[in-house]
Amino acid sequence: MKVFLVKKIKHLIQNFQNIMLPLCSGSGFASSLYFTIFSRDFYYEHKAVLQAQIAYSKSSGIHGDSSALLRRNIHRLEKGLIMRPRRNIFALEYLLETVEVYKSAGSRKGFSISELMWAKSVLDEYFLVVDCNHPDIFYASQVYFKIKLPDVIGQTKKLPYIQVDKAKHNVSYNQFMDLCLARRSTRWFDQKNVEDEKIQQAASIALQAPSACNRQPYEFYMVQSQPLLSQLVTLPGGTAGFATNIPCLIAVVGDLSYYPHARDRHVIYIDGSLASMQFMLALETLGLASCPINWPELHTLDTKVAKLLGLPQYKRVVMFIAVGYPDKSGYIAYSEKKASADIVRKL
Repeated sequence: MKVFLVKKIKHLIQNFQNIMLPLCSGSGFASSLYFTIFSRDFYYEHKAVLQAQIAYSKSSGIHGDSSALLRRNIHRLEKGLIMRPRRNIFALEYLLETVEVYKSAGSRKGFSISELMWAKSVLDEYFLVVDCNHPDIFYASQVYFKIKLPDVIGQTKKLPYIQVDKAKHNVSYNQFMDLCLARRSTRWFDQKNVEDEKIQQAASIALQAPSACNRQPYEFYMVQSQPLLSQLVTLPGGTAGFATNIPCLIAVVGDLSYYPHARDRHVIYIDGSLASMQFMLALETLGLASCPINWPELHTLDTKVAKLLGLPQYKRVVMFIAVGYPDKSGYIAYSEKKASADIVRKL
């Protein structure tokens, strides 16, 4: 009788939700009200975004040995430097902020020398080509040229360059297609450890993926040790049936505290996915197989994975990637792909 009543109540609630869906879907306020009453799907994300804004404010846009604010603003300056025609006055709204975060980052022990080299190169070039008679630029330049950093910071120039000077490659379309066809989602692995060096090599290629304003707001958590591996592999529903066969698991984690505004909350998924695809292609060239694993937006699972990985709430799992040496006798899903004509829309 109790089970029947529970099912009946759930059925009535579902019917009521179905009635309310079309009524609430036409309004932003009504949609928010709907999810407040009927669903907790966005609770974790809402808290994560607010906690990220607090963390960003407390850190002043600096995250350990890197700064999302410095990276973003230096990238914006680079885009101004390569504009056609280039203006002799630009970046006024964030110029002083950039100089100040450069100064602050440079004073921090352990901050990335490479990042500071890049920032100095671009700032030097900026003040060389703009109109320093403008009062805002003049003031920022006075602050900038008083900053004292180790001489090594200025020894290497990292500046925009013309198209003909970019890195060359000899990979043909057919060769790249062969690599993409060879990289299949593999679920059966030999039970042997994956070398740290190979993960580092693949990560180096992942870091060459494009990233919004070059902030690169992600980390790759490599898990091979027990019991953590066994605890993690069973969380995503997509690992059912092969979870115990995964020798190495990568958690791709996005950091929302790289952004001061809620409008950028989805960038971690864009940037993290771009990097993950290059990571998996790189693994294939190193003799390793991979399988991307979907991570659903479920409050209970987000709480569990955050606890296991020791993540603050503003760090979100984008996806998992199973990695290992393929079992040559293991089967791979055929997974028929769409034709290009099915997805290209010419307007």
